Amino acid sequence: MLPAQQGYDRAITVFSPDGRLYQVEYAIETVRRGTIAVGIKCKDGIVIAVEEKPRKLQISTNAQKIFQIDDHVGVAAAGYIPDARSQVDNARFFSQSNKMIYDEPVEVETIAKHLADQSQQYTQYAGVRPFGVALILGGVVNNNPQLYLTDPSGTYISYDAIAIGSGSDQVTDFLEKTYKKDLSLEDASALAAAGIYLSSEDKEGTSHIRMAHIKTDTGLYEIVSEEQIANYANTAKEKYPHDKN
Repeated sequence: MLPAQQGYDRAITVFSPDGRLYQVEYAIETVRRGTIAVGIKCKDGIVIAVEEKPRKLQISTNAQKIFQIDDHVGVAAAGYIPDARSQVDNARFFSQSNKMIYDEPVEVETIAKHLADQSQQYTQYAGVRPFGVALILGGVVNNNPQLYLTDPSGTYISYDAIAIGSGSDQVTDFLEKTYKKDLSLEDASALAAAGIYLSSEDKEGTSHIRMAHIKTDTGLYEIVSEEQIANYANTAKEKYPHDKN
């Protein structure tokens, strides 16, 4: 005889007697098992950073977990990255369509809601599965930094700072203790690097860190160079010595 849970375990459209959608919970667990991603809003813009673990023979010049959506919007992902690419493609198409129709940059919240609506639809229809990825969306519109999180359940929430992926609870606690709204872009970048070091097994070097900025003065997305990341990492180790443990 099959366990009572198994029917609810297999059907994404059926609530269990205790009000749970197991397939959605499994998708969220996929996010928790992914490598860490961090997003921070500061007075000078947005910082998004991720940990990537390339294999020894892998050519790792291209970031796999940070994506550009539009000139002014970037995304960091944790979870099942092929699902992230699908949602990123959707977001890019949506953003460009919005620009053609309204002739103005799309709000970050508008993109976040669009992706969250899609994720929610994938929790209630047979023949599909939930997206196994969470996204941190950051951007600048009219000199206003905006940071949002979407998850597999279809939820989207605005944050000042957020971490997702493996070790995110610990990193979130760290951010809650150290984050200040008046952080500069440099300080926020060092804070993001410190968060990644806190979660990562690799406490030395920066080859496993990828980072992007969206600055309020330009409103443009840009990848941070390895040299700049190394500088932020050095600042992080000096300012947050727990990373050396």
